[in-house]
Amino acid sequence: MARITMREAISQALWEEMERDPKVFIQGEEVGVWGGSYAVTRGFYDHFGGERVRDTPISESAIIGSAIGAALTGLRPVAELMTINFAFVAMDHIVNQAAKLHYMFGGQMVLPIVIRAVSGGGRQLAATHSQTPDVIFAHFPGLKVVAPGTPYDAKGLLKSAIRSDDPVLYIEHATLYQMRGEVPDGEYLEPLGKSKIQRPGKDVTIVTYSKGLDLSMKAATELAKDGIEAEIVDLRSLQPLDMEPVYESFKKTNRAVIVEEGWRTFGIGAEISARIYEEAFDYIDAPIVRIGQKQVPLPYNRNLEQMALPQVEDVIKGVKEIV
Repeated sequence: MARITMREAISQALWEEMERDPKVFIQGEEVGVWGGSYAVTRGFYDHFGGERVRDTPISESAIIGSAIGAALTGLRPVAELMTINFAFVAMDHIVNQAAKLHYMFGGQMVLPIVIRAVSGGGRQLAATHSQTPDVIFAHFPGLKVVAPGTPYDAKGLLKSAIRSDDPVLYIEHATLYQMRGEVPDGEYLEPLGKSKIQRPGKDVTIVTYSKGLDLSMKAATELAKDGIEAEIVDLRSLQPLDMEPVYESFKKTNRAVIVEEGWRTFGIGAEISARIYEEAFDYIDAPIVRIGQKQVPLPYNRNLEQMALPQVEDVIKGVKEIV
């Protein structure tokens, strides 16, 4: 089992699925000759050719709209958006067409489309390029939303997404591409819509995903030095949302901290908190704590940006408030 980066894991998944199925193709801005804005598709153009690795105009509506058309005719497109912030330009295509056509035509159509999009702050890309609007897309039925936090899950979930007959928004956090982790050498898939215990514990349940997993794991290491053992539940998918591991963990620890990078207002933490209160109220021993980004447009200045984003220290403080 090799230790590779998140970037390499995603690249491997794409390469293997394109080798396996000639119907899979990639399109997006600079994915071909340039090799992608984050170098995920470097070398793909030379190997697979311009028919299957397509550089597109700078038009997110065209990228997603043409991918939907290709999916409806039997192909399996992987459409890359340079950043999830540009998904707003193609919002109608994503939430009114890709997410709904299967339903509106009584199951006669399938849309095996994967939309890869880079999300999150921490790279000084300023307010309009650093947002974490993942929860917005999870709001719409018919669209699966996947956001891995480890290289292992990044590869296994992307391969499953490409093989799925449903439209999938696959979210990659901008600061996780260099994260290293163990990834099996052989074929493996990870199921969509299944949460995962990433760290066992007994004192508090931390519910998180994507970048929040990295923060939570680091916080748990520090908390363990003070005798506090945190159990970390990684959602991995926001839609479908698998709450059973969350409930099982909470019934054991009776305390929860929810960590997300997005804004707390109407966020993932609000949804998770509400479901815990509805389904596990009798097990609550302390108020549920939510950790998220400050409710401001993300600043360009690095120091201000880091002040606005959730940090390891925020997770530690949140846990200690209720343990």
